[in-house]
Amino acid sequence: MRRSRLLALSIALATALSGQVQARTGDAPPPPQTGQLQGAPWRIDLPTRWNGELVMLAHGFEPAGTPREAVWPANDATAALLKAGYAVAQSGYASQGWAVSDAIADTERLRQQFLAAHPRTRRSWVLGFSMGGAVAIATLERYPQHYAGGVSLCGANLPGEVLAREMLTTLVAFDTLFPSAPGLPADGLVSTPAGTLAQQALYPAIDAAVQSRPALAATLATRLQVPAEQLAGTISLHALIWHDLVRRSGGVPVGNRDAAYAGFGDDAAFNASVRRVDADPAAQASLRRQLGLRGALQRPLVIQYNRDDPTISPRFEGVYTALAARAGATPPPTVLPRAGEGHCGFAESDVVRALQAVPR
Repeated sequence: MRRSRLLALSIALATALSGQVQARTGDAPPPPQTGQLQGAPWRIDLPTRWNGELVMLAHGFEPAGTPREAVWPANDATAALLKAGYAVAQSGYASQGWAVSDAIADTERLRQQFLAAHPRTRRSWVLGFSMGGAVAIATLERYPQHYAGGVSLCGANLPGEVLAREMLTTLVAFDTLFPSAPGLPADGLVSTPAGTLAQQALYPAIDAAVQSRPALAATLATRLQVPAEQLAGTISLHALIWHDLVRRSGGVPVGNRDAAYAGFGDDAAFNASVRRVDADPAAQASLRRQLGLRGALQRPLVIQYNRDDPTISPRFEGVYTALAARAGATPPPTVLPRAGEGHCGFAESDVVRALQAVPR
């Protein structure tokens, strides 16, 4: 859609807005507005009857190299949010991978564009799924003045160093328990050559290794708090994220030189043989700048997880709430009971309820 047409439509909508509800003849919502901002594709959807409120929606992890559609697609929750009366603006990110830093900037640029065209917007919310949950929280921490509150659903709500340390633990554990796995580099998943492997090569090799030694696989699955049948997928995902964090940080961002591991069977033997790596100070500082979370909330936040999520393990769930408690977040995050099965397995109604549960 040409910019002049977009501006004309936006001005007309803003002018027609009266009170809380913008009336529109007919039942069909207007077509989405789409485009690009500094390399990030975006879309804006307006409901048939707008309540005057905006949801900035942040999507999850998109592996590097994933083909993108010509027009940025709507998140599955978009229809339910539109039906509830919200406008929905969502951005693809300027880069793929663990692109939290880019996502925060891209989301903010799109928010500014929306508000310029719709200056009578009453309230704005930020809502994210999976990696987008961390985007939503970081956005709420950095730009509290722009939002009434936020929602993190099935979120990886972890500061960058915690996330990187968890990924490193998974990879060194696999390399220790399944050394010299066929199809993988001799130095294992932590090695630089492993970062060049595509998912199509990475997953089958990991899966074959864990299938070859089921007892060790069960130990590793229990320690990582994932179902045994999801173990290979979890390890391959952690490998993708780890190597993306290394690339973005310009080096190894966390180390394990002094880590004392437990829960991997014979812990003494494991700690004696596990690979040790050192953090690069510059990379560590870069990770802190890009993916820092402080817990110092000034706006209400709702967090909700799924049941039996193989991606967001139970040990992840308390990290941000503890961080917020230490920082004296006002108000503290509201954690809703788990809903839905698997990673981000929410019903559309769950998403709307979570947004409406944000304290007003």
